[in-house]
Amino acid sequence: MAERLAGGPLAALVVGSSLLAFGPLLVRLADVAPVASAFWRMALAAPVLLAFALWQKPGPLAQLPWGLGLLAGAFFAADLAVWHAGIVRTTTANATLFANTTAFMLAGWGLVVLKERLAWRRHGPLALAGLGALLLLSQSAEASARHVVGDLLSLAAAAFYTFYLLVIMRMRGRHPTATVIAIATLSSALLLLPAALAAGTFWPTDWRPVAALAVSSQLAGQGLMVFASGRLPASVLSLGLLIQPLVSAAAGMLVFGERLGPLELAGAALILAALLLVRR
Repeated sequence: MAERLAGGPLAALVVGSSLLAFGPLLVRLADVAPVASAFWRMALAAPVLLAFALWQKPGPLAQLPWGLGLLAGAFFAADLAVWHAGIVRTTTANATLFANTTAFMLAGWGLVVLKERLAWRRHGPLALAGLGALLLLSQSAEASARHVVGDLLSLAAAAFYTFYLLVIMRMRGRHPTATVIAIATLSSALLLLPAALAAGTFWPTDWRPVAALAVSSQLAGQGLMVFASGRLPASVLSLGLLIQPLVSAAAGMLVFGERLGPLELAGAALILAALLLVRR
């Protein structure tokens, strides 16, 4: 187990999850409707991913796993649509906290459905990281009636992302990373297009935020997450998702000069400790 986690898959999980942590900031910076930013994230990345997948494994398009790919794309489109809507209706901390409950949904699925054995080696670090994320966001998260809708949308996004990852994990057992993420991305873009057109501002005047979203969150972030999903158990994949609050806090310090208090520092330390424990 230790040898399996010590190499590429765990590193891919850490880097991929870290890149995804910048998503909420880029959504807020985009000058289009939230669901439109979700569409452009997928639409700008899809041609690159599809071209790379066909270059890596040439063959007729009809032979690609479109059935599972469409299912993954549907779950991912729903995840992005409701989460992007939630991000602008609650605080960034709340959106990050509720969206990352995927970690516990995925771990629960592994225990109940996949019959993974409950063991400290896998689930202890997840519990530590969960407590760390809660402490890390405890001061910036805000319980308010004004944020209920955004909080619920972020929680719904976590459920959709859980099902997306479950489909992706199944596909990764049969197909290369590039094929899996290309089909899921293209499917999501097509499914998001009608909602994006109807949502309001569709065409960006500043392409930088949506282009950065496509590169950092989809091409790099999701690409690395899909790669890791085929090689790591659900409990370890869950832990990787809880890296995002840590990266968000670090970005706040570097970009906005935000300071971490004792509770936030303790939370960051717990997440780091969890990563060290799971790598052993």
